[in-house]
Amino acid sequence: MAEKILLERNIKEACGIFGIISRDSSELARKVYFGLFALQHRGQESAGIAVSYQKDKAVYYKNMGLVNDVFKEAELELLPPTTVAVGHVRYSTTGSSNVVNAQPVVFYGKKGRMAVAHNGNVVNANQIKAQMLDKGHIFQSSIDSEVIAARINYHIKDDLVGGIVAACEEFLGAFSLLVMAEGKLVAVRDRHGLKPLIIGKTPEGEIVAASESCALDAIGAEIVRDVKPGEVLVIDENLEMQSRFLKNIEPKFCIFEYVYISRSDSVLNGVSVYEARYKCGRMLAELFKIDADLVAGVPDSALVCAKGYSDVSGIPMVDAISKNRYVGRTFIQPSQSVRENSVSLKLNAFRSNIEGKRIILIDDSIVRGTTSKKIISLLRKNGAKEIHMLVGSPIVGHPCYFGVDMQTREELVGGKITKDDICKKIGADSLNYIPLECLKIACGGGGFCAACFDGNYPDSVTDDETGKFIFE
Repeated sequence: MAEKILLERNIKEACGIFGIISRDSSELARKVYFGLFALQHRGQESAGIAVSYQKDKAVYYKNMGLVNDVFKEAELELLPPTTVAVGHVRYSTTGSSNVVNAQPVVFYGKKGRMAVAHNGNVVNANQIKAQMLDKGHIFQSSIDSEVIAARINYHIKDDLVGGIVAACEEFLGAFSLLVMAEGKLVAVRDRHGLKPLIIGKTPEGEIVAASESCALDAIGAEIVRDVKPGEVLVIDENLEMQSRFLKNIEPKFCIFEYVYISRSDSVLNGVSVYEARYKCGRMLAELFKIDADLVAGVPDSALVCAKGYSDVSGIPMVDAISKNRYVGRTFIQPSQSVRENSVSLKLNAFRSNIEGKRIILIDDSIVRGTTSKKIISLLRKNGAKEIHMLVGSPIVGHPCYFGVDMQTREELVGGKITKDDICKKIGADSLNYIPLECLKIACGGGGFCAACFDGNYPDSVTDDETGKFIFE
């Protein structure tokens, strides 16, 4: 017998972006649709696709909802054959959840109709917006992505790429961008490369840019390479690629992409997300030897870590929790109240597997603590004798200002109380976290932003510069 609980995942990623360019006009919007479908885990509030035609014109459609709800056959038919298209799935870390804030941002610019798709969070966007308001610019939305688009257009003189570079030199924080203009596709990463962006090639020869490699797989594309930190990569109508670079490049890739955000079948910066999570589980088994009957992972992102622990420890991994796959990722829900209302529907516990058993429960992270507390309560109600919790990341004690929606210290349980107090709060018999250095080794070594764990931010930021609703 299974008892239901709606499990809250209290971590939210900003967005997923996907772009494609070909020599010959074809129905690229459908390939963008498949790419966005593969990136759905990165944002579930809205989806949009923009296609270029005649180089300086564009048609787009965007709306609230999941990709397969926003785009039916009728909507896809609104988007004509093209040589360039970009798409976006959104979770709001800046601005409200409404259709005005959906992306791509499409606008009439100095190079005709242009489109920008953005993943990340520009922490000085408020100051840049204020400067542009003083110059008479009118904004339609409350998102930093529109500020990015406006600033790019402001800096364009004769050279599109020069305008992009000049604007991006001003931005602080995280931005992976796709810009569609002049029949070109431009892929950009901030100077730290905080957010992922990868280039692929389809069997038909089209060039693709996407947040994760799983989106390339969705359309049969092969990985070419990652866009480099600080790179402005221009792909023209002949599919020739040229690069320019921003100044002061210092790689600081978001390590939380490996912990939770990205799909386990993706490859980030040449490192398999699956392998990184599996190695974390193996390290946990070496560090924390616990006498228990079974290992259980919180679905989905902790299952690989749990397998690693089980393989090293010899303790069998058992299905203790069943996930309702018709409930969205609760870490990527737009508000705390919505997350809490969806928690009780998300997971079931299998009493026959856990009754009377000592369980090692593995999760990828503990952010606010409410999820862990509810899972442990669920397992105890279904007869678990002991619950020893292990976490495949360190204590989250510092806010993220760069595109993961945990923006205040007050909401983070690790920023307020000790590990022992967290253990008591969530109701576990014991609680241990993987050390940060071990996590870095599992994820490939170094060059990471781990500010949510250690407080070392790649760009300086103050609380009054950030906040989800700062532009409203």
